[in-house]
Amino acid sequence: MSTLLLLTNSHESSVEVLPALALLPHTVKILPPDPGVLVDAPPVDAVIIDGRQDLAHVRALTRMLRTTGSDSPLILAVTEGGLAVVAADWGMDDFILTTAGPAELEARLRVGTGRIEEEQDDPESHLIKSGGVVVDDVTYTAKLDGRVLDLTFKEFELLKYLAQHPGRVFSREQLLQEVWGYDYFGGSRTVDVHVRRLRSKLGADKESLIGTVRNVGYRFVVPTNDSKRKKAAEGASTTSR
Repeated sequence: MSTLLLLTNSHESSVEVLPALALLPHTVKILPPDPGVLVDAPPVDAVIIDGRQDLAHVRALTRMLRTTGSDSPLILAVTEGGLAVVAADWGMDDFILTTAGPAELEARLRVGTGRIEEEQDDPESHLIKSGGVVVDDVTYTAKLDGRVLDLTFKEFELLKYLAQHPGRVFSREQLLQEVWGYDYFGGSRTVDVHVRRLRSKLGADKESLIGTVRNVGYRFVVPTNDSKRKKAAEGASTTSR
């Protein structure tokens, strides 16, 4: 059983904010959405932020919470409408729909707390590095050769997923399933649009990192020099054994 901190201005119970909490055995403490509360608050396993209203304030709040030095994962609870504006630069570790069931909420809590424990053992375990791209899965930021990329949430998720599997080809249907989710009802054209926008933000010199495989889909292309270095390192490792 975990101890959770719910930050909300609402005078309602935690069940009104996230009904699935009523079906889980966790202890829930409710405090107003003020970054200062984390300084004096007792340790908790995760912080859930009520993002149902005033998303501009919520965005500023999540960013400020990152400056408190708290090790607890930040999970944003949003409505379907809120998904349209949630972006990678908000600073949360994860988000969940307020209508999510207890199994999904429990899984996200488990993954979030597990990720924090893993990062304490390996400070760079949350970084995905490939072809000059560095994706930070904790701060939801992505950099290309040190330059911060201004990505929407889905652009970030698409880049992260492709960079996690360099060289592997994914069909549009696979990307829709893995990045947009099983319950997404849009067409594969959505993938093409996001790839085009992502390439534009990578820039003319680096847009080729997202390669097109005709009549199949897309893949993350590792630059030749990176591939040679990787093979050389693997060869050296094998020789030393």
